[in-house]
Amino acid sequence: MFEGLGLKGRRRLRVGGEIMGIKDPQLLKLPAPKELGKKSVFAALKARRTVREIGAKKLPLQLLSDLLWAAFGVNRKKGPFGIPGRTAGSASNSQEIDLYVALPDGVYLYEAVPHRLVPVAAGDLRRLAINRGQESLGAGAPVRIIYVVDLDKLVHSKGYQEPGLRDEEVQKSYYYVDTGLIAGNVSIFAASQGLTAWFHNCQKAALAEKLKLRSSQRVLFAQTVGWPEKGSRE
Repeated sequence: MFEGLGLKGRRRLRVGGEIMGIKDPQLLKLPAPKELGKKSVFAALKARRTVREIGAKKLPLQLLSDLLWAAFGVNRKKGPFGIPGRTAGSASNSQEIDLYVALPDGVYLYEAVPHRLVPVAAGDLRRLAINRGQESLGAGAPVRIIYVVDLDKLVHSKGYQEPGLRDEEVQKSYYYVDTGLIAGNVSIFAASQGLTAWFHNCQKAALAEKLKLRSSQRVLFAQTVGWPEKGSRE
């Protein structure tokens, strides 16, 4: 488990076929993203739905890799202000939103560089990534993405140093919009692959404690991703 994982253990890489079969979560090196399918952006937009009845069918590791890259991966080595560019924009390219990925075996932090998942908390915490009273909806879904803002990345942005980056109310407008841009990418990618993505609230305080977040970090929202159950309502 993660509690006793030393530096030597953290360097070990696991590259597998099905991510859900991992019993002792470790650092996960994701395969390079690749284009899957030939559905156009227009067709994906037309297919986009919010479906809350999500099955437990596993996502292959390649599909999870592609999902995370589409969400907020690196799509060019040099973007605004000389910082690597991402698939979703952010205020002054601060890239202040972190993606925590809740899987049956634990929660991982997605590191866009070098495109991998770093273990953060052991155990199945997917039940906390949804509001109380809604736990039965998509309870077995294979993936829940937890959106966390790191205010330090705004305050100490490597991009344009505009005053709003240090203003609490302006910060909110930035990180809420930036989260929406990423969640939109997830929704469109999911639609292109026959998956469904449901954006929703979550148990913020409980997650912050379990993930041992720093004082500069805030849990914002979550998004459930998986295969829609047959006959589900749209």
